[in-house]
Parts: sequence; structure tokens; C-alpha cells
Amino acid sequence: MEPLYEPKAVEARWQRTWEEEGLYNAEPGSGRETFVVAHPPPNVTGALHTGHALQISLADLLVRWHRMRGFETAFLTGYDHAGISTQNAVEKHLAEHGKTRQELGREAFVELVWDWLRQYGGTIMGQLRRMGASMDYRRERFTMDDAYVRAVMRFFVHLYRKGWIYRASRIINWCPHHETALSDLELVHEEVDDALTYVRYPFADEPEDGVTIATARPATILADVAVAVATGDERWAHAVGREVVVPFVERTVPVIEDERVDPEFGTGALKVTPGHDPLDFEIGRDHGLPEVTVIGPDARMNEEAGELAGLTQDDAEERILGWIKERGLLVKREAYRHTIALCERCKSRIEPLISLQWWCRMDELRQPALAALHEGRVRYHPESQHRFAIDSLENAPDWNISRQIWWGHQLPVWECPDGHLTVQEDDPEACAECGSADLTRSEDVLDTWFSSALWPFAILGWPETTPELEAWYPGTLNTTAREIIRLWENRMIFSGLELMGEIPFRSVIIHTTVLAADGRRMSKSLGTGIDPLDLIDEHGADATRYGLLKLSSSQDVRFSVGALEEGRKLANKLWNVSRLILANAGGTKPDARPKALEERWIARRLDRAQAELDEHFAAFEFSPATSVLYHVTFDDFCDWYAEAIKPRLYDGDEDAQATALANLERLLRLLHPVMPHVTEEIWSSLPERETPLIVAPWPEPAGAEAGVEAEFEPIRVAAEVFRRSGARPPLSEDQQRIFDAVVKPERVKVDGGNVEAELTRLRGEIARAEGMLANERFVQNAPSDVVAAERDKLERYRRELDALSS
Repeated sequence: MEPLYEPKAVEARWQRTWEEEGLYNAEPGSGRETFVVAHPPPNVTGALHTGHALQISLADLLVRWHRMRGFETAFLTGYDHAGISTQNAVEKHLAEHGKTRQELGREAFVELVWDWLRQYGGTIMGQLRRMGASMDYRRERFTMDDAYVRAVMRFFVHLYRKGWIYRASRIINWCPHHETALSDLELVHEEVDDALTYVRYPFADEPEDGVTIATARPATILADVAVAVATGDERWAHAVGREVVVPFVERTVPVIEDERVDPEFGTGALKVTPGHDPLDFEIGRDHGLPEVTVIGPDARMNEEAGELAGLTQDDAEERILGWIKERGLLVKREAYRHTIALCERCKSRIEPLISLQWWCRMDELRQPALAALHEGRVRYHPESQHRFAIDSLENAPDWNISRQIWWGHQLPVWECPDGHLTVQEDDPEACAECGSADLTRSEDVLDTWFSSALWPFAILGWPETTPELEAWYPGTLNTTAREIIRLWENRMIFSGLELMGEIPFRSVIIHTTVLAADGRRMSKSLGTGIDPLDLIDEHGADATRYGLLKLSSSQDVRFSVGALEEGRKLANKLWNVSRLILANAGGTKPDARPKALEERWIARRLDRAQAELDEHFAAFEFSPATSVLYHVTFDDFCDWYAEAIKPRLYDGDEDAQATALANLERLLRLLHPVMPHVTEEIWSSLPERETPLIVAPWPEPAGAEAGVEAEFEPIRVAAEVFRRSGARPPLSEDQQRIFDAVVKPERVKVDGGNVEAELTRLRGEIARAEGMLANERFVQNAPSDVVAAERDKLERYRRELDALSS
């Protein structure tokens, strides 16, 4: 082994070796219990970010742990075509050459996307490899593969024939740049400084009086069809049931009551514009109001705006406000800060527009998924996210599944000149209703999440019956961020139940969101983003995995490079202790012969660590698991056990050498799921290894005696006392041997006054801890782990005081 551990070369070599030797591969029909992870497909144009790095760290930990426990582990991967994201990237590429997709036409543009992907796509898969992700890369899938496209078409036709897919005009998020409907996930929200304009709408029968409304969008006044006030709002009781005149267009509209109106906003009276506001749309539908649209798909005023047609909204607003001022209807304008929605890709302001779209009915489709969640057949972790998943599915509206972009799965819908629709998987020869051969295919494509919903079984060959589908569906778990629970996770559950009759996985881990160190979200545009590849270059993949897992919790956490530095220190410490043992192994083979106290003690500590790791891994508690690994490696193995056996190793004690090799072997197995590269490199230097560590068995408990920790504890207490005061509490001969080997008291200069100072400190600490634990309010109200820690400290202080006083 080299004197210093250099992760870069080691990690690259093992990543290549593991894959080339087929150690990541999974095969159906092995007869072994399966552990299946259909990993969330990254965007084909994407690059590794911190969320990916954390996600892969925890998923690969679980995969490696199960692989070592004898499971057939199918860690499956691939790419999502990422409709608007990919189209946006290619359009930017075109713009650099002064071209647009409209100039190319649809067919040429789609072919260009394929060419572009062949050249630039797929880089993230190499980045996942650099994290040590032990995926079966042979089985990589793409949501635009021919077989996957067939699965998507089958799903659409299936739902359509059940009457669950239909076409209707409803309000949607519209991006005027991409000219498409967008999902909520494809939006970002930004606070802006605006003006709130108060305008009086005169009563039709009493023009000198009226209702004053407040609006941040005067350009939409032209589309007002009512004024609404909160139900029971006495301020406007005299207005309800009357009519007012909409300024500029001078349209007479009713004043209505509705419980959804916020009486605290503005004057408590709301201009109702169903064509340009989601809440107004709902109010309008419930009250049977007309739907007027004055803003077009390009975000300019359309023909319905009359003389303002073709103007930008700002120019139209200026004209409207001028008209209102001239007639004395402008009450006031005031500064107003509010949040608006933007397209995530182009940052255009989203227009709520009524559009003819395709929808998936949710009322029946969601019921089996809700049952699975309520019954716990699928479980989100942590529990708070399970409750959110149920709530979001119970309240899910019908799903807008159509998009007006060119890259994606084109709807299998054809229309004849008479308006008849033919819906089938393959190109039809004639209209299914009238027989016309004059058919036009819908230009819409499906929402990316529609195809992603099939991921757990479409990548296994569905709708065909394949060995993989029979062996690996349902899968075991999925990992993701909380913002796509309702957009992806829940949809995979109801799609799997609808098409396969079974849940797609049993567990969903909703991982931590890692924020920038200052608490802001990580973002390239904000300058707060961190490239995981830079972290790997600086600290190594193992340290990056360890650090991210240490940071993971059920809450959002701020990034701390210190967690990764701790991982690097742990790797170095492991490397150094391994060199010590291997350099002094004397040609012996690993063979646990625990006779000496330190050997029996480390066997017990490794047993305890393994039990805790099994518990933490099974409960998806990754941060506590890293703490267990750190302390058993740094404190127990290196600082105590290795130091205690040094003299025996140097003396050529074969029992000590063989046992040390066996204990090192066991420690490497425990560390491997978190830090695979450094452990595999050290493992390869151990004598007589039958298999690589990646497929070596997870260790069995040694069954070490339970009382040995109590026998060892006086040594630890004596060391603490000696280091603080210089006093040497009495120990047995075996205990004294270990104390001398680890503490090396002959090298320490002792100040005689330290003993009394330490006695005073310990008595003070004991009094303080006893006082806290005697306080009922503290014991009842403080977190249980804080109370437990205080009790542990009290016991430790008492032991140290007893040792020092004896």
C-alpha cells in the first residue's frame, strides 16, 4: 500500500474494474431474494448536481448493503427525454446560429434534437459512475426508445378507452415563449415590485356610486365578467345582486358573492376574470359566467381586446389607465410587492390562459393508490411526507397531460375533417367513426411526467412479458426530492396499480434538500450552486458520499464542507491503520482468535456497530449511520484497539496478527456501503481474498461477550482522568498493559496541581448535571435525546470522579 491514500486514481480504477467484471450486473431468475431500485431517470441533457449526488449516495449505500447480504440487486438506470428542458437547450443552440425551430419545421427540428443528443446528451451517466453508483449500466433505458414509446402509447389508449382521458378547455399555466402549457414543477416563483391599482366600477343604475376593486393587472380589466365579494361581507351587502359597468369596455356585469374571495385583499371586492386567473376561473365556472380572453398565446393583447389588439400588456395598461383617469374612476395606486410565476427555463412570465387541452380524469384512477398508501403497502419516509403524499393525491385535480412543444411523445390521436377522433397505438388507415382516410395527427405531445409514470415497469419491457418484468416488478424502493411527490411518485403508484395490478415499490425515501451554506437554495444563477464533481476532485467520491450522508436528515440542511473533510480524514485514518496491520501481519491469514482483553472488546464493539448499522440502514437513517462508522473506526478501532495491539504486532504475536487482519476485514465490510473505493482498495491487499469486497458477504455478528465493555471501561476512564489531571487510577494488570500502550504515560509531564483542579471540575459538573436532571420541567420538555445525553454525562463524570478519588 502507498504511504498516502490518493483517491482519484484508486476510485477511477475500481469503478472501471467493478463494471468490466460484471459485478454491477443483475440477472433475473437467480432464485435469490431481490432488491430492486429503478433509479429516477436524470434528464438526458442534465448534469450532476448536489441533489443527484445525495440521492445516488443513499441509494447506492442500500444497494451495496443488500448485495453483500446476498440479494439479487437490480440497480436500474436510464434517461428521461425531458421534453421542454431538452427542447429549450436545442433552441438555445439554434439561436446561437440565428435560427428558430419554426424556421426548421417540426420534422427537421426533432431530427436535430436527436443529432444534438447523440453529440451532447448522456454526460450525466459518466458522472454517476464517478460517484461509485453500482448500477447495471448494460440495461440503460431512454424514455424515447421505441419500446418505451410503445408503452406510453399503450397507456394513453388504455386510459382513453376507459373514459379517463378527455379533451376540454380549462385554465392552464402558459409559457408565451415556448407556447405551451406547463406543469407546476416547471415554474419558478419570484417576488416583484408592482403597483396595485384601485378602480371604481360604477353601478349601472347609479353611476355616481359603485364598487372599488384593486388589481395588479389593469390590462385584464377588458376580460372582466363580474365583481365578487366575500360571502357575508357587510361592507358590500348593498352591492350584491346589482350590476356594475366595467371600465373601458363598458360591459355591464353582476356583483356576486363567493366564499373564496379574500376580504382582506384590497377593498374586499374582486374583479372576476375567468380567462386570466385560476381562482377567477373556478368562480366563473361555478357561477356560470362567460369566459373572455383578451391576452393571446404570445402574451400580447388579442382580437378580443378590440382597439388594443396587438399591443403589449404594458402599452395596453397605459391606454386603459388613461381612459380611467379621464373619467374619474381611478381611486389610487400604491406600491405592491407580490409573487409571480415564471417559466423555469426561459424566465418568461406565465400567463394563466384558458386552452383546449387533454386531461386525465383522477377520481377513479387514484383510488387504488390511496388504498395502498392508507394501508401502508407503499410507505413514504419520513412519515410527514407520507401524510403529504396522501393529502396531495386525495386533492389532485384532473391532470393536464398535453403540451404544445415538438420534442416528446406525440399523442396517438387523429382527427378527420368532420371532427371525429381516432385514438389507437399505431397509425390508423382511416377514421374509426366515418372511414375517412383524410386524417391529421394531433400536434400535441404528452407531459413528460406521463411517460415517467411508467418507469418502474416500462424499463423492464412492459407491455411485453419479460423475465425482467416477472422477476423485478414490483420493485423495492424509490428515492426522490419532496417537490415531485405528487408529480411523479404518486403517479407511478397509480399507474403501476392500474396497468400491473401491483404497487411499483414498497418504500419511497424523500431525501434532504441540501441548501447553500448561507441557507439559500443552490442555484447556478444565484451563484450558490456547488458542482459535486468539484467536490469529488477535491475530497474524493468516498468522502463526498460520506459527507452528504452525514448531512442528510428529515429537514433541509445547509451544506458544510466540514462533513466531507471528516469523510476524507476517516478514509486517511482507515488507510493508515490498515498499513500498520498489513505491514506487521507477518504472513499470517485473517483468523479471529480473540484472547486478549482488547481483542474481545473490539469484537464486541464491532458487533454493536453492526447491529446499529443494520438498524439505521433499514430505517433509512443515514446520518446516524455515518456517526456509528466514524466512532467505531476512529475511536474504537484506531485510537484504542490498534494502539493496544501495536506492541504485540511488533513482537510478532501470530494470534494478534491473525486477529487484527480478521478485525480489519470485518471493519472494511461495515464501511463498504458508504465508502466503497477505499475499502475495496485495502481489501485487495488482504491475504487470501476469495472475492472482491463489493460481493463479499456482510459480516455475521461475532457473538462477543456482553460484559467485556464493562471490563474495558475503567481503562477509558483512567485515560480520561490521566489526560486531564495526570493522576493514574488503579487498574488490573491486563488493563494496565492496555493503558500503557495507548496512553503512553511515560511521555507525559504531570503537573501536581492538576488533580485538585480536576476534582473540583468534576464535582462542579456533577452538581450541574444533577441539578438539571432534578428539574422536572427540563426532563419533561427537553428532547429525549438531550435528556439521555445529560444522564450519560452524569454517569461519566461520576466514574471519572470515583477513579480519581480511589
